Amino acid sequence: MCGICGICVPDGQPPPERAALEAATASMRHRGPDADGFFFGPGVGLGHRRLSIIDLAGGDQPIYNEDRSVAVMFNGEIYNYLELRPGLEAKGHRLATHSDTEVIAHLYEDEGPSCLDSLNGMFAIALWDEKRRQLMLARDRMGEKPLFYHMAEGVLCFASELKALLRFPQVSRQVSPQALDDYLAYGYVPGERCIIQGVRKLPPGHRLLWRDGTVRVEPYWDVRFEQRSPPDEQAWLGELEERLRASIRIRLRSDVPLGVFLSGGIDSSAVVALAAQETSGRLKTFSIGFREADFDELRYARIVADRFGTDHHELVVRDDDVGVLPDLVYHLDEPLADPSILPTYYVCREARRHVTVCLSGDGGDEVFAGYDRYLQALRYARFDGIGRFGAGRLSAALLQALPRYVRGRGALERLAVSGEQRYFQQAGKFSAAERAELYRPELAPALQSEPWAYAPYFDNGDLLSSLQHLDQKTYLPDDVLVKVDRMSMKNSLEVRVPLLDHTLVDFVNAAPPELKLRGGVTKLPLRRLLERYLPPSVSSRGKQGFGVPLRHWFRGQLTGRLREALLAPDARIGQWLRPEAVADLLDHEASGQRDLSRKVWMLLVLEEWCRAFKV
Repeated sequence: MCGICGICVPDGQPPPERAALEAATASMRHRGPDADGFFFGPGVGLGHRRLSIIDLAGGDQPIYNEDRSVAVMFNGEIYNYLELRPGLEAKGHRLATHSDTEVIAHLYEDEGPSCLDSLNGMFAIALWDEKRRQLMLARDRMGEKPLFYHMAEGVLCFASELKALLRFPQVSRQVSPQALDDYLAYGYVPGERCIIQGVRKLPPGHRLLWRDGTVRVEPYWDVRFEQRSPPDEQAWLGELEERLRASIRIRLRSDVPLGVFLSGGIDSSAVVALAAQETSGRLKTFSIGFREADFDELRYARIVADRFGTDHHELVVRDDDVGVLPDLVYHLDEPLADPSILPTYYVCREARRHVTVCLSGDGGDEVFAGYDRYLQALRYARFDGIGRFGAGRLSAALLQALPRYVRGRGALERLAVSGEQRYFQQAGKFSAAERAELYRPELAPALQSEPWAYAPYFDNGDLLSSLQHLDQKTYLPDDVLVKVDRMSMKNSLEVRVPLLDHTLVDFVNAAPPELKLRGGVTKLPLRRLLERYLPPSVSSRGKQGFGVPLRHWFRGQLTGRLREALLAPDARIGQWLRPEAVADLLDHEASGQRDLSRKVWMLLVLEEWCRAFKV
């Protein structure tokens, strides 16, 4: 696991500034504390920070092909590199290292940019082709590894992290009003957009080709929901277990100590159950809990740890641990309103004291239909059709008479709409009306036709598949995987996600919805698998989620800090938000009429982000 960055300039322009490249590379030392590396050529400079996982002695980058016409800088892991090596050697390639990075250089020699089709892994790749004078950037299929870029006047700058990209003089710190609006709407900045004007994120499953000042961005893979004929359920479940075992097995390859995150939920318990059977030694597991009983899952994690005899480690997060938030927000790069960054950071910090690599159960909710909001969406859909005309009209009329933050308003809002609008009411944060109330009049942003990020997934197909497709393309790569990558990399820990193996995702996405969710029960396949290994208290329990007791904390010692941060005369969010509207939100949260703690948290994160990035 590493960090990469670089700059390419077209012919006739000044060469890349070495000092800027070195500063960008140094800013990502946390991603790769073991070594750095640089490549310079006419019009191109690449930088790399290395966290040594595979081929500790021979894997420093850049790595080249035989005639050094191809140079690779790489962040991530190619899990199937051992399977790829024999085919390359049979074609006459001479591999000089045992690194997974080297197979990329030789595959590219043979196949060009289509070499990405052969790779199974998580990655962000920068590959310089000296013969074609071409740079290829690529991001893995599901979006586990990040890649930001900026293109202006033919000059391309890129980096694994926004803070590194900002070290290049070509990139300003001007905030994008559209991205700010996106953040307040979704809790993250979705898709290719970035909070910094002029910066973009390379989408998952895409590659970028730069050549003499021109850029082409194109997909090489995409999430699909093309359902096949209903399979025999027992045979399908058997194949699922074999595929999941294979995904875990290949991710257990490591030349350094390895463990597993264990929340006590279905996803991580399934990973631990199978990983324990695929390892000869005693597996290390790591769990986070809270003093607030409604949010604590440690008792379930202990059941799993005891069942498989793991070397188990626990940590409890308290309200005063929020003090680390300014540092975490800096490492997030963009504002991200997911409060589970806190437990994620602390479990990564604890794990790094014992191991260098951890497997996690992330992705299970999106792939196996685990969110309660899917059940809610299916229930609300019953009011569509004949009943919708009356229910929608009545709900819309009632909404006109209700205060903005009153309890029960959310349910009426969902009844009054359908499709992507309804799902936004379930999963989104501030509505268009709430955002308009927050903004200063002079800002007057051009609000998007809401919700633009969700709309493409509601045009056809069954509702559950639409919701899963949406989350696999937006919430998963733009929230969940951002959180995991940044919090693990802050601690120089590599996290691998077996439930997001692209072959496994394809297999599960092709299954009929009723194999994943039936009779109000979510994640049916993983529950059926766990029934063989764990008691019903684990395999049959409902979803708790990686929640954080914000409401408890905000009514304790954090109350004063909130008002001090958000209502101070020098509060940075005052550039865009009306202090009176922010105070009104805080007052309504304190009144207890409706749980608005997530919205308050969003503003706190935005304020801390502005301070961290000096905007």
